[in-house]
Amino acid sequence: MTNAPLILIVEDDLEILRVLQASLEAGGYRLAVAGSLAEGLVEAQSRQPDLVLLDLGLPDGDGLTLIPRLRQFSRAPILVLSARGREEDKIAALDLGADDFVPKPFSAGELHARIRAGLRRIREAAQVEDLYRFGKVEVDLAGRTVRRDGIEVHLTPTEFKLLATLIENRGKVLTHRFLLNVVWGPQNLDQAQYLRVYLKQLRQKLEADPARPKFLKTETGIGYRFSSAEI
Repeated sequence: MTNAPLILIVEDDLEILRVLQASLEAGGYRLAVAGSLAEGLVEAQSRQPDLVLLDLGLPDGDGLTLIPRLRQFSRAPILVLSARGREEDKIAALDLGADDFVPKPFSAGELHARIRAGLRRIREAAQVEDLYRFGKVEVDLAGRTVRRDGIEVHLTPTEFKLLATLIENRGKVLTHRFLLNVVWGPQNLDQAQYLRVYLKQLRQKLEADPARPKFLKTETGIGYRFSSAEI
């Protein structure tokens, strides 16, 4: 299918590559393949994929180094596939610009779901909407107003900026450092308590059950994610 999304797989393990190719081709995706950092960069520049699956253990270096280079010219979702299960590896990948981190081994079903979520997020981001709705909440990003059940909800400027940042990156895990930098500035990167306090306040104001939030999700040890009903 010529209109099917093009996925670039940067992976040097031939066995894993064969499994990925068979699964993704059966799912209707077009594929490009690279076995090293250098090949991955060339393929990404020449083919402009819709999504990148990136292994970290590559023969010519750490896959993490490719993420900021891809981000110089591409907004395509980057899903890291790695046998590294350490929390610091996940945080490093997300801080550098990856969209998701999928630990090996993974199931085909989970991978396909994460790919669909990544592609959906980038489509939604391309359709800039001033008015965004989730649950019983309506957010006017341009007018900087929020209504719940038709009644205006007062948010402080900081609360609104945090909410808007999460919505604009909906479906994507945002690290503590990313949110602190965007909302409070680079001088506050070590003030994680700010996020805990303000997320609690937003949940109290916007979630039907603040103790079990449906939209303002915590990614333990990493950061936060806005999950719409469709994700």
